[in-house]
Amino acid sequence: MIIWGGDTGNMNNPNPVKTGGIYDPVADKWSPISTTDAPDARELHTAVWTGSKMIVWGGFDPIGVTALNTGGAYDPDTDTWSPISMTDAPDARELHTAVWTGSKMIVW
Repeated sequence: MIIWGGDTGNMNNPNPVKTGGIYDPVADKWSPISTTDAPDARELHTAVWTGSKMIVWGGFDPIGVTALNTGGAYDPDTDTWSPISMTDAPDARELHTAVWTGSKMIVW
């Protein structure tokens, strides 16, 4: 299981994070993932698993008080992030849904 992003604060004192971890159920252990080149901190985003990478997109920046239309792809084999294209990206949004079709991420 891989997790990333979210908020450790509350409505009156938001604290969006750009950190995450990988959980190994066999070892019952968490390991941090790299933050180098990770997307900006956000909450209320979506993440999908492609079979080899986790794609994070959209969400909300409570500090800048704005919805986001950016994201990144995380490769757990190399512990690296890659930016994803913003060309023709959907409008910024939060609390949306996304699925992986086997070859594409669909956001709505």
